[in-house]
Amino acid sequence: MDKKLEELKEIEKSLASRFEKIEEVAFYNQKKVLDAFRNNGISNTHFIGTTGYGNTDKGKEALARVYAETFDAEDALVTPHFTCGTHTISVALLGLLRRGDTYLSITGMPYDTIHGTLFGKDNGSLESLGVNLKFVDLKDDCFDEEKILSEVKALKPRVVYVQRSRGYAARKALSVNAMEGLFAKIKALSPESFIVVDNCYGEFIETREPTSVGADVAMGSLIKNPGGGLAPNGGYIVGTKKALSIIERRLTCPSLGRETGSYEMGYRLFYQGFYMAPHIVSQALKGAYLIGEVMKRQGYKIIPDTSEDSFDIIKSIVFKTPEELIEFVQLIQKLSPIDSNAVPIPDDMPGYESKIIMAAGTFVEGASIELSCDSPIRAPYIAYFQGGLTYEQLRIVAYNLLDFKNK
Repeated sequence: MDKKLEELKEIEKSLASRFEKIEEVAFYNQKKVLDAFRNNGISNTHFIGTTGYGNTDKGKEALARVYAETFDAEDALVTPHFTCGTHTISVALLGLLRRGDTYLSITGMPYDTIHGTLFGKDNGSLESLGVNLKFVDLKDDCFDEEKILSEVKALKPRVVYVQRSRGYAARKALSVNAMEGLFAKIKALSPESFIVVDNCYGEFIETREPTSVGADVAMGSLIKNPGGGLAPNGGYIVGTKKALSIIERRLTCPSLGRETGSYEMGYRLFYQGFYMAPHIVSQALKGAYLIGEVMKRQGYKIIPDTSEDSFDIIKSIVFKTPEELIEFVQLIQKLSPIDSNAVPIPDDMPGYESKIIMAAGTFVEGASIELSCDSPIRAPYIAYFQGGLTYEQLRIVAYNLLDFKNK
């Protein structure tokens, strides 16, 4: 008898009610995506790529309509010309903000790679363009509503910015429910403010998205949740027609907006990945709970705890030493289908202020909806574990982690 397998099965039984809830959300979201495909008449002709200006690119246009409907938004930009999530977010911010405007982040300091978009002299940052930058920290992992509303009333910010996931912070992700009431109060105080949400890692975790509850803009990367492990690159921005009409001028240039932009390879993988995304996200989320519980039972702190709801696909695992953290990340790489013989080590990466170690043995380079794990080498020593295309894959990882403490 395999004692480790029996232990794993016992852990899975303890998570049964959690898994059932995840599967119910996936069913709801799968129906929403299927309805969007059907309502927009998606056919094989929408998979065909274009060249040159891309003025006849029907696939790109229809894909945007599918995203807009799924995210309860008026409009969408979905394109492989966004190089990553950071680029997508930067395009939105640089599109919406002008000299003298105020950017107010109500989730504290954003993720490391956004710092270059915010700060710097003569580098094209918001600071260099004369935008006022203000920040309100979270309070006990929740919005500090009193301080936020005070700042909104006083500043009338052009952009109120929310980072839904945790970045490299020791906090939990934020729920759409938590956003709903606050967004209504912000709009009552400052109707002209754009509420802008970095939605990375949070898509399809709940039955509603930020644009369902009053966000003017939500955005993310296609090599995370909405790409379903198939999209080879790209990003999306969904929101109001007013906001998107401004942002699209930064995507290309003011005179062209979204009218140009071809992609000869075609769009099948973008459509197919988005169709698969609710299921893939549910697999990743179930695996995150399983691996979180395996590590918790060995004495490690898990954020959020496996007894709590998760509002993104990430499980943070807190280690006492950098050596233990590095060993964990290296084991994840070893259990990956691609480059399993590679040994990740901490190193400098563009956009990050600390050395980063990253396990990403993925079919799409760096795709964090696939099995991956990364961390800055700084205290507290937290491994940010995410992704996994199948629950079976994540179950294998969990099996190998059962005796991690003793390795």
